[in-house]
Amino acid sequence: MLRYIDNRILYCFVAIFVVPICLLVNPSRGITYRYFRQRHKYGRLKAAWNTYLNHCLFGQVVIDKFAMYAGKKFEIEIEGYEYFLKLANKKEGFIQLSSHVGNYEIAGYTLKAKKKGFYALVFFGEKASVMQNRMKLFADTNIHMIAIRPDMGHLFEIEEALVNGETVSMPADRIFGSQKKITSPFLGASADFPYGPFSVATMHELDVITVHVLKESWNKYKIIVTPLAYDKTSSRKEQILELKTAYVNELERIVKHYPTQWYNYFEFWQ
Repeated sequence: MLRYIDNRILYCFVAIFVVPICLLVNPSRGITYRYFRQRHKYGRLKAAWNTYLNHCLFGQVVIDKFAMYAGKKFEIEIEGYEYFLKLANKKEGFIQLSSHVGNYEIAGYTLKAKKKGFYALVFFGEKASVMQNRMKLFADTNIHMIAIRPDMGHLFEIEEALVNGETVSMPADRIFGSQKKITSPFLGASADFPYGPFSVATMHELDVITVHVLKESWNKYKIIVTPLAYDKTSSRKEQILELKTAYVNELERIVKHYPTQWYNYFEFWQ
């Protein structure tokens, strides 16, 4: 269907028939409402309206993802592309930190490094059809997927990729696999972030960027690439704290600018 029809038809269907049901039966309604009320300090009516918009936009992102599988193209604007290219042309590998903002998967089809393999961590429990379509799209690229597994076997794949000078993309705003965490102020309250991404980067003294892909209109996305600086000469503990702070500050900046495009449906704050 997505090969032949306008995405906006399905956007309307989702907004009218799917999202209201989700809001009635899913705990994400309360989580998102409190996010707007407590973190962004919105009034009750504005928080409720933005909760609805957030779910509608998430539905659009899912539709867009399958539209890409069907061969649809989107207009892409890239901010900070020079940072990505600089690291992509170096011999050493680097870490690309992501978050559950916008439609990050588009970055995989847009930011391509000819000289490096790109290894992206993905959730082990994704549907087989999604994984198969990803593999089909990535067949002619240098992109590979590392599934986050309960036995922590993905850590060996990450290590091998980095030793070989490849790029590893890791989500850093949700705790997967290992429950080791690091706490940080975020939008005015303490929140837990995964320890692993910051530990891996500093262990190898790697350069780090963060990438966010925001939906600007029905057919346009904006990719924002930001380098994350930390002092590689300081102690390992200080490096981890500096890198974590740089990541959280950038995530907070993005979320404040695009509050309805952070798709976190878990109790994030302590």
